[in-house]
Amino acid sequence: MEEPSRPLRIYFAGDLFDSKDLGGNLLLADAIDRCSNGKYQVILPQNGECEVKERTSQSIRDADFELLFTCDVIVANFDGTDLDSGTVVEFCFAKMLDMPAVLLRTDFREGGDRTLPDGSPWNLMCSHYPRTENLHLNGMELYHRCKAQTTGTAELLTGYYNSIAEKIVRALDRVTAEPPWLEEHRLMEQYKATVRSIGGTLAKLLPKARLREIIDRKIANGIYRKKTV
Repeated sequence: MEEPSRPLRIYFAGDLFDSKDLGGNLLLADAIDRCSNGKYQVILPQNGECEVKERTSQSIRDADFELLFTCDVIVANFDGTDLDSGTVVEFCFAKMLDMPAVLLRTDFREGGDRTLPDGSPWNLMCSHYPRTENLHLNGMELYHRCKAQTTGTAELLTGYYNSIAEKIVRALDRVTAEPPWLEEHRLMEQYKATVRSIGGTLAKLLPKARLREIIDRKIANGIYRKKTV
């Protein structure tokens, strides 16, 4: 894939409910921006939560979906003994839009359908999608490896999150290089259908003219490049 004309926007899906989530998301986002040399720009939904005018469940949901549509790729955090339901929903709709995806897990605990030969440590219904790569890291091992190589908390945190970010960037490079399944002439139809399937106020937030702008930008960035014969 040719280098994009502007940074590829990453929708970072994951928990944002406590200080560890919020701080960890921010540190990893900064590390990805830094390690990609500006190729990727992480968009954190947590940074837009306070900008939603009406504090209702639907207005927050619709604002998050609006943000998802404007992004080029998705990184979904699949940590935890059970996956965050909101993250799974966002990932599924990203797949409806044929967005390249990286499923990140730093949780060293096993579970899900790992016992199957091709299983992952989560429910099998969240696996085996096109333009999607699993990135399963042992966060504890990586932490101690970085700790042994650094002195001081700040240096440890920088090294730790840089190590994760470098792997995410390489995974994103691979999935964005994979050919799209969604044909260019069907993009508008698919985007409009997905907006209708979500309902709520999304049609007002994403009218046809804005969808056209979003799609054109993604085509220019190579997300929906034309297949060569």
